Amino acid sequence: MSTHAHAAERLTADDWSGGTFPYHIGHKKLGMWLFIVSDALTFSALLIGYSYVRVSSDAWPTPFAFYPSIIFSTVMTLCLLASSFTMVMAVGASARRDRRKARRWIGATMLGGLTFLVLHIYEWLHLINDYGLKPFSLPAAWLERWPQASPLFGATFFAITGLHMFHVLTGVIYLGYIALRIRRKTHEDVEISGLYWHFVDLVWMFVFPLIYLLSVDFHPPVH
Repeated sequence: MSTHAHAAERLTADDWSGGTFPYHIGHKKLGMWLFIVSDALTFSALLIGYSYVRVSSDAWPTPFAFYPSIIFSTVMTLCLLASSFTMVMAVGASARRDRRKARRWIGATMLGGLTFLVLHIYEWLHLINDYGLKPFSLPAAWLERWPQASPLFGATFFAITGLHMFHVLTGVIYLGYIALRIRRKTHEDVEISGLYWHFVDLVWMFVFPLIYLLSVDFHPPVH
């Protein structure tokens, strides 16, 4: 038996029998899990604060029409969900040591993330330029419909979605780095990048219903 095989067998035996490291995990993966936990607390605080401000306000605007606003944001959500699938495929290809396919799947994941960013930026520009939404003021048309509406709608919307957009952009850059150097990276590196990307997608699964679906305008004005 070779030295490498003997070492692998001993490591497996140590893992199953408790050994020195009963919860054996690489330092890089542990660092990513710690970052995810801390970042999850940040987003939780923001979403809880948003929920509190919304519930405690005398009135909260519900400006998003089902079409096109909710349909548009749903397409954005589908882009992120598709990118999670391609990231799973990338990690699977990396586990099989097929680095060429892993790089292609990572590229597809980056494409999904970039598409989400482009659509999101377009939505921001539409709300700012066409409607006149600002962080601490509401458009005049919204105030006519909701006179007592809290001006914090814009602040919470831009803060939460903007922070998430920053995480998506960071994830795309991170995945690009992994893809370019995939031949020098281990499977653990690909797996860690997948952890980050799935976390970003999971956060959006909370942002989307809380900010968009709960703000649907079921009675749009008749022009």
